Amino acid sequence: MKPTKHLSMIRSFHLADWLTLGNASCGVGALFSMMTYLQNPNVLHVFFACGLVALAFIFDVLDGRIARWRQQTSPLGQELDSLADVISFGVAPAAIAYGVGMDGLWDRIILLYFVACGVSRLARYNVTAETLAQGGDKVKYFEGTPIPSSLLLVLIIAIAAANGAIGDRLWFGMVHIGPWQFHPLALMFAVSGSLMISRTLRIPKL
Repeated sequence: MKPTKHLSMIRSFHLADWLTLGNASCGVGALFSMMTYLQNPNVLHVFFACGLVALAFIFDVLDGRIARWRQQTSPLGQELDSLADVISFGVAPAAIAYGVGMDGLWDRIILLYFVACGVSRLARYNVTAETLAQGGDKVKYFEGTPIPSSLLLVLIIAIAAANGAIGDRLWFGMVHIGPWQFHPLALMFAVSGSLMISRTLRIPKL
């Protein structure tokens, strides 16, 4: 692709789109922080990762509000937002959980389920957004909890880290189911994922 075409795409970005990219960048930064923590187990890296997810949430709130305020919503912005949310509120929280000790095989299955639910939730939202908007310019309600709600899980992990409850000292400990390890704290990701894909739970969008 010619450089001029790349520049043309960049010029088409609105202010809200740049904030969405800030969201995605924070999510990737959180992943890098957890990779660093696995190489150098300094708990500050866990705090950095959790803080970046919180910053991603701020970007996520701002990009939608600014897009509506400036009346610059677009299919491109919607797709950017979904891709950024998958990273920041799906993959990054799962990586943080794995890094702090939820790394048994059963834990991994739960974390994979959580990410799959998040991806499915966003795909369903994108497909049904026009219908849910009921002819308006704003979706009236969410079906299932929105994926940024995973910030709550990240905050719980940050509190656990502040109290030294990570690694071998995770809250609720560890049990063996069959030959594999399972950390009960990982169940909060199973619950979160299930709530995201619920079709009966409807949450008004503010």
